Amino acid sequence: MFGKRITLFKLFGFAVRIDVSWGVVAVLITWSLAEGFFPLQHRDFSTLTYWLMGGTGALGLFASIIFHEMSHSLVARRYDLPIKGITLFIFGGVAEMDDEPERPKVEFLMAIAGPISSLLLGAGFYLAFLLGGRSGWPQPINGVIGYLSLINFFLAAFNLIPAFPLDGGRVLRSLLWGWKKDIQWATRIASMLGSGFGLLLLFLGGVNLLQGNGVGGIWQFLIGLFLRNAAKMSYQQVVMRKTLGGEPVGRLMRPDPIAVSPFTSLERLVEDYLYRYHFKTFPVVQDGKLVGCIDLEQIKALPRPEWGRLQVGDLMKRCPPEKMISPDLDAMQALSKMNREHVSRLWVAEGDRLVGMVSLKDLLRFLSIRAELNQSDRRAA
Repeated sequence: MFGKRITLFKLFGFAVRIDVSWGVVAVLITWSLAEGFFPLQHRDFSTLTYWLMGGTGALGLFASIIFHEMSHSLVARRYDLPIKGITLFIFGGVAEMDDEPERPKVEFLMAIAGPISSLLLGAGFYLAFLLGGRSGWPQPINGVIGYLSLINFFLAAFNLIPAFPLDGGRVLRSLLWGWKKDIQWATRIASMLGSGFGLLLLFLGGVNLLQGNGVGGIWQFLIGLFLRNAAKMSYQQVVMRKTLGGEPVGRLMRPDPIAVSPFTSLERLVEDYLYRYHFKTFPVVQDGKLVGCIDLEQIKALPRPEWGRLQVGDLMKRCPPEKMISPDLDAMQALSKMNREHVSRLWVAEGDRLVGMVSLKDLLRFLSIRAELNQSDRRAA
């Protein structure tokens, strides 16, 4: 979902990050407020004032989205759900969770916290707007406050639409989940509505483009495309969790993984292992024990004439923990680790023994076979 991210600060222990795509949004919002919204609402201000209002309004929206996502994160923490942080990107913000809620009640409380927080924030800005009008605050300041009240009410209303993965779609999923006691079925229904809503936005975006509303049409089209894809991906993730959950890695791994001896020369390592198996990292095993790892970067740092003189044992180092798992680990946790560490395979070790390797391809193959068998069972029933 995300590209390059920058960590801005920490709030209540949560890292707040910004995706580089948010810079595009910040510029567009500032421009649209300075050249469109504020001049229509407030006459006879200078160009500089409009742009200052636009920049302040964009910063206020930035803070409002953080407030919205922080409410999700605090409820998640209350129920011991791990949150990696909050990231703002081109389509808004997201509280990054490693796991789904375990109960419908937790899902409901987490989902509803966001719109409620935006409603409260919108009401607070509206009261400040009324107070500013009566107290004679400068019109540019009061104009920005009025905008922030309006945009927070809009954020609450938009997020309450029952289209997964919007907050309203998560509320709907929690209710369906609580009714049928089946999270996969509930997610499928909520995701279908989310996909349908995304399709509606795609249609409206196309209509606006044909009518000459270029900026509005493009945004509706992009948001619709994002929601449609996100709804499908969310359902696929639930299916993956249900399929892989409870399956130990030891059942899915490949035993007897490719390993090298510490007495192997670097030249042989390159010719017989790197070129043949195309892995960038190899475990090093001696007398049946895992003694270290060696990777491509270590070899690249050496002059080629050294490859015939040095052995793997001269360069090997401790295996990186992010690439090692135990055979008892849940397969879904292994997949989450792959995503988190941006790797496609993990080495499986039991104590100081290397017992196997599991790859993303292995997990996907297992998912595919299980899905085919489930379809066969449904047809037979």
